[in-house]
Amino acid sequence: MSVAAQPLANDHAHEEGHHEPTFIEKYIFSTDHKMIAKQYLISGLIMGFIGIAMSMLMRLQLAWPNETFWIYEVLLGRFGEDGVMDPSIYLALSTIHGTIMIFYVLTAGLSGTFSNLLIPLQIGARDMASGFMNMLSFWLFFISCVVIVSSFFVEAGPASAGWTVYPPLSALPQAIGGSGLGMTLWLVAITIFVASSLLGSLNYIVTVLNLRTQGMTMTRLPLTIWAFFVTAIIGVVSFPVLLAAGLLLLMDRSFGTSFFLSDIYIQGEVLSYQGGSPVLYEHLFWFLGHPEVYIVLLPALGITSEIIATNSRKPIFGYRAMIASILAIAFLSTVVWGHHMFVSGMNPFLGSVFTFTTLLIAIPSAVKAFNYITTLWKGNLQLNPGMLFSIGLVSTFITGGLTGIILGDSTLDINVHDTYFVIAHFHLVMGISALYGLFAGIYHWFPKMFGRMMNKNLGYVHFWITAVGAYGIFFPMHFIGMAGLPRRYYKFTEFPYFDDLANTNILISVFAFITAGAQLFFVYNFISSIFYGKKAEQNPWKSNTLEWTTPVKHIHGNWPGEIPHVHRWSYDYSKLNKEETDYVIAGQDFVPQNVPLQEHEEEMDD
Repeated sequence: MSVAAQPLANDHAHEEGHHEPTFIEKYIFSTDHKMIAKQYLISGLIMGFIGIAMSMLMRLQLAWPNETFWIYEVLLGRFGEDGVMDPSIYLALSTIHGTIMIFYVLTAGLSGTFSNLLIPLQIGARDMASGFMNMLSFWLFFISCVVIVSSFFVEAGPASAGWTVYPPLSALPQAIGGSGLGMTLWLVAITIFVASSLLGSLNYIVTVLNLRTQGMTMTRLPLTIWAFFVTAIIGVVSFPVLLAAGLLLLMDRSFGTSFFLSDIYIQGEVLSYQGGSPVLYEHLFWFLGHPEVYIVLLPALGITSEIIATNSRKPIFGYRAMIASILAIAFLSTVVWGHHMFVSGMNPFLGSVFTFTTLLIAIPSAVKAFNYITTLWKGNLQLNPGMLFSIGLVSTFITGGLTGIILGDSTLDINVHDTYFVIAHFHLVMGISALYGLFAGIYHWFPKMFGRMMNKNLGYVHFWITAVGAYGIFFPMHFIGMAGLPRRYYKFTEFPYFDDLANTNILISVFAFITAGAQLFFVYNFISSIFYGKKAEQNPWKSNTLEWTTPVKHIHGNWPGEIPHVHRWSYDYSKLNKEETDYVIAGQDFVPQNVPLQEHEEEMDD
C-alpha cells in the first residue's frame, strides 16, 4: 500500500457510524464517490435523451423536407411556425446535438460515472483522493449542462456554427442569429465543462497513483483502471488547449482582438480585423478534438475488457499488450489532429506526416480488437445484456475503424470530406461504440450501484433493436457519402443530382426512429429495476475484482473492516477449484484478487 493510503483507511474506519448524513449531504452535495457516480450517470442519461430528441428532429426534416409537422411548432416555438422547420434552427440542432453527445454524454456521462464508481472500488481505496474536489467536479458539470440547454431559450437561438464552432461564424456576433448570445452561452458552458473535467481528471490520476491497496501493483490493475487512468492523463494534456481556444474566441467576439479573424466583409462592409487566421483555431480545436475521440473510447474499451473476460470465463488475452496499446493510443492520439484539416490548404508534406501517424494508430487499435476476439474464442460465453453490448462494441469499433483508413489518407479524404461518409465513420467508431460501452457498464455494474438486478429479457430486446438499428442508420450513410451528399444541409430538394438518394434518407430516418424508440425499453428497465428489480447478491457475475468484495448495501468507506489485500492479477478465470476452503468455493472457475496465492496453490496441488 502506498504511504498515503494507510492514514486515509484508518480515518474512514474511525469515522464510520460517527455521523449520519442529512438528505442534502447524502444525495445532493455528496462527497461519496458512489453517489457522485450515480449523479453523473443520471445527468448524462438525461442529456443523452435531449441529444437524441434533437437528432430525431433532424432526421424528420431530412427524410420529408417539404412536409409540415406539428412537433416542430411544439418543440421549436417560433423556429417551427406552421409546422415548418426554420433553416437556421437546423444548424443549431446539429451544433448542440454534437456538443451534448460528445462532451456531456460520452465524455462526462461515461467517464464521470465509471471512473468515479470503479477507481476506488477496484484499486482498494476508501474514496477518491479529494471528495470535495470530486463533488465540485460534478456540480460544475451540472451547471455547464444547464447553461448549454438554456441557450435554446434565448431570442436569437442557440449556437449555430457546428459543434466545432469554427470562426468566423463563431467569432462575429452579427454573422447569423446563432452567432449571438447563444454562441456566448456555448463558450461559457464549455469553459465550465473543461474546469469540471480537469478537476475530475486530476483526482482520478492522484487516486490511482497514491491510494492503491497493499499488493495492487500497476500490473495487477484491471484494464478498466488503466483505461480511466490514461484517459484522465489525455484530458489533462488536451482540454486546456480547448480552453485557450475558447478564451481567445471570446476575446475576438467581445474585445476587438484578431486571433482568428482577418479581412472580413459583411454585406459589403469591411471590418477592421487584420492578421488572424481561422486555421489557427482549427489547430487548437483539433489538438483537443482528436484526443477527445479516445477520451470517449478508452473508458468504453476498458469496460469491455472487464466484461468480456468475466463473461468469457477466460483470462483476458494479452494483458500487457493491452496496456501497451492503451499507452500507444494515448501518445499517438495527440499527434494526428491534422487529418481533420486536409482540405484547409495544408502543406502536402505536412499532410503526408499526419497521414502516417493516423495510419500508425490503427496498430494499437487492431491489437485491442484481436485480443478481444481471442479472449472470446472458445470461451464459456455468458451472453447477458452487458456481454452483448461489449461484443457489439468490438463489432462497431472494427467496422467504423476500417473507414478511418480512408479518412486518414489525405488523398482519399478530399473526396469524401464533409459528406455523410464522415458522419457514418465517426458515429460508428466513436458514438455507437462508446454508447455500447456505456450500456454494457450500466448492465454489468447496476447491481453494484443500486443493489438490484436489471431485467435480462428487456436488456436483450434493447440490445438487438439497437444493434440492428445502428447499422441500419449508419451503414447506408457510407454510400450516400461516397455519392457526394454533403453534411449539415437542411434539405437536398434544391439539387436534382441528389434526388435518387431521397429514399435512402427516408430509410435511414425510419431506422433512427425505431432505434430511438428502443431506448424506451432501457429507460423503463433502468427506472423500474432501481425500485422493483430482483435483489442482487454480492458477486452476481462471479467476478475477480475488488468491487465485488464490498457489501451490497453501500457504506461510507466501501469496506466495513480492513481493506482487502491483493495477491494476484484480476483475470484468474478457468481455474477449477476442487475443494472448499476459507478463500474459495469448490467447483467455481475463478479466483478473486484478494485470495492469497499459497492457499490456492495448495488446493490445486491436492
